[in-house]
Amino acid sequence: MSAWEELERRGPDAVTIDGVEVRAGSRVRLRPRAGGDVLDLALTGRVAVVESIEQDTDDAIHVVVTVDDDPGRDLGRDKRPGHRFFFAPAEVEPMPPDAAAPAGRRILVAGIGNVFLGDDGFGVALAGRLAARELPPVVEVRDFGIRGIDLAYAMGDGYDAVVLLDATPRGEPPGTLYVIEPEVSEDEAAVDAHGMDPVKVLALTRALGGSPPRTLVVGCEPQTRMTPEDEEIVAALSEPVRAALEEATRLVEQLLDELTREEEGT
Repeated sequence: MSAWEELERRGPDAVTIDGVEVRAGSRVRLRPRAGGDVLDLALTGRVAVVESIEQDTDDAIHVVVTVDDDPGRDLGRDKRPGHRFFFAPAEVEPMPPDAAAPAGRRILVAGIGNVFLGDDGFGVALAGRLAARELPPVVEVRDFGIRGIDLAYAMGDGYDAVVLLDATPRGEPPGTLYVIEPEVSEDEAAVDAHGMDPVKVLALTRALGGSPPRTLVVGCEPQTRMTPEDEEIVAALSEPVRAALEEATRLVEQLLDELTREEEGT
């Protein structure tokens, strides 16, 4: 046996997690432990498929997964680096059998913003909270940060609805929450591959050949308003915005309930 084969030994056929038997082919939601690898934490809340159960040289069990919305998922199946992810059994949550086939209905919740620009990190912080909640299986929560072009591509990928989470300055007291349905005209010219303004993202989605789904923005009035040109880094939310996160979580869950009912035709 080679050194690499020794490091990646075949484990048991299945492991029991929260009373559910998980094996190759099982669908799980990823719940990386706090303080773990930053790349693993970025996958919090994502849905994945178990490819194998493996055991290392210290006899620790690892659940090896590929992520549903990874464009290189096929590479993961071929055991290529960067597209297979290893988690401890306690870091994955078995999904119910009826979640295996969402009947094509998909809702994206996208956290956007720069966590090093004070209250601009509201959307990312809210996405992190939502990823830890029990949401309908058709909902995917993702943190896009400042990756506008990635979000634009995702929005054109067949979702039935998208909920953007973002800091939204509109002149009200800091911490005020908004629900906005942005619109973009057919001749919208403000296409910016690095911009995260909702209208610009919608325009970019169209420019890339996609058809934006119904899009809602859950926004929060910021107190600290910084720009990338500011030399100071403020990696914390202001008190009014931080205090608004709990209400914002409830607001998004209510919207998701309504959107899910709409998609089901009830």
